[in-house]
Amino acid sequence: MQNASDELKFKKSILNAEVTKQSINGLIISFAAIILGTILTSILKYNEITIKSLVYAQKSNPVLWIMDLMPPIFAVWGQLSGRRILFKLGTLTISQTKKEKEKTRDLIDKAMRDVIRDPLTGLPNRVLFKDHLEYALKIAGRDKSRLSVFVLDLDRFKEINNTLGHLSGDLLLKAVAARLLEVLRESDTLARFGGDEYAILLPAVNELNDLYIISNKVQKAFDPAFILDGINLDVQASAGAVMFPDHGKDAETLLKRADVAMYMAKNKNQKLVIYDPEIDEHSSYRLTLMGELKNAINDNDLMLYYQPKIDMKENRVMGAECLVRWTHKEHGIIYPDEFISVAERTGLINQLSRWVTDNALKQLIKWHKADLDMSVSVNLSARNLLDPELPDTISSLLASYKIPPEKIIFEITETAIMSDPNLALAILSRINELGIMFSIDDFGTGYSSFAYLTKLPVCEIKIDKSFVMSMLTNETNYIIVYTTIEMAHNLGLKVVAEGVESEEILAELELMGCDIAQGNLISKPISLSQLDSWFASSKWGGNIIKEL
Repeated sequence: MQNASDELKFKKSILNAEVTKQSINGLIISFAAIILGTILTSILKYNEITIKSLVYAQKSNPVLWIMDLMPPIFAVWGQLSGRRILFKLGTLTISQTKKEKEKTRDLIDKAMRDVIRDPLTGLPNRVLFKDHLEYALKIAGRDKSRLSVFVLDLDRFKEINNTLGHLSGDLLLKAVAARLLEVLRESDTLARFGGDEYAILLPAVNELNDLYIISNKVQKAFDPAFILDGINLDVQASAGAVMFPDHGKDAETLLKRADVAMYMAKNKNQKLVIYDPEIDEHSSYRLTLMGELKNAINDNDLMLYYQPKIDMKENRVMGAECLVRWTHKEHGIIYPDEFISVAERTGLINQLSRWVTDNALKQLIKWHKADLDMSVSVNLSARNLLDPELPDTISSLLASYKIPPEKIIFEITETAIMSDPNLALAILSRINELGIMFSIDDFGTGYSSFAYLTKLPVCEIKIDKSFVMSMLTNETNYIIVYTTIEMAHNLGLKVVAEGVESEEILAELELMGCDIAQGNLISKPISLSQLDSWFASSKWGGNIIKEL
């Protein structure tokens, strides 16, 4: 503060000297004007320039009297005005300096808040949460008590953000924060780590089983639908939990392992997963796949396997389901169960589905050029059904290959439809306008809503293999298979039975009137070269030439 005052005094002295200098210049100009006026008056009146004539000029001319008064007046006025300006300037400078300091202080305060607070929700961010956790760990270590950390990630937030826009997404994140604060204790700490990820610090948790009780309480915060832009959104979250000292003794380890558990919950479609050391190995493997999948798609390290389907009435192959495999240089053949969830998590699922569809259509056109009467079935994930660009992608592929759309069937699951029925129905309807139909895969394991079947552009349903494989030894499953076939036929739908493993099951399905069979009895999923051999050797593969 003293330095600022000294600097102000120094600047005022400089300005004061400048004002004095200008006042002196004004005086010199005034005196010069008086002398010049006197000389001119002397010449005009007396026609000479002498001391006597100059004195007479001064005495006899009132105008010169007024001019004689101007130098002292200007000198006094100049000094007074200059000092008044300097005073105002000093006041303004002090005021401006104060404002600048206040502005600087506000900026520093805001910067400090931004460092430790989430700017959207006002919650602690990762930095502040970690500080709270480290402090809580010291207390828990001293008191030999336990504490827990939850990490939550919203399900399907990306689709909500893309569909409704980032502003609505931000409003949802703030609403979630408010809901969570309502169900937590004052001693708990809620933080937002960024994106749609939140963390909760829970001191004084006694038993591992308490984590499930806490999880149920937290999940209840998501029970009422969130209303955004007049739309009811059913938002859920997947959580991973750890406990001190069971799963780690420092903040970094606990946060990392809570994150691992959360990702496992995402993959298993569970509300809560408590950390277990065994999942770390799986997590490391998943991280490797996440980093390599995009290159695998771009470099064509994937390949399609085909599982034939037979028309039970005509006793011949009528098509095949396409199943993607990843030929990994280190891990060998990787099956979809291991990398589909990775593709969904990393946002590569749409790119992967395009690759599968593109290669399936390439093969289909080859079969048709060879007069082989085949159709192909391609699986779509739940994330695909929330992609507004999917219909345009499929339309462009159809236009490229000029393939009859009725020879393409997209297989979707009940749970994929029910994740967002309205949006899924809109996208399915747009694809159906292209002439493509759909098959409900794994029927009976999800919501099993026949009401939805009447609204969807579905041509067939596939009874899940868990029912078919045990239908001859389990009366309940037998009734499920039989009833499903009857109800589907009444709705005008064909039925595909998966998991046909024996001649006895095939014969019983034929008696029930099942339309299509698929399973290892007919063929396991095989490569394209193996499929050519199967056509030649199988009793179902010989009659697939199109009628000309």
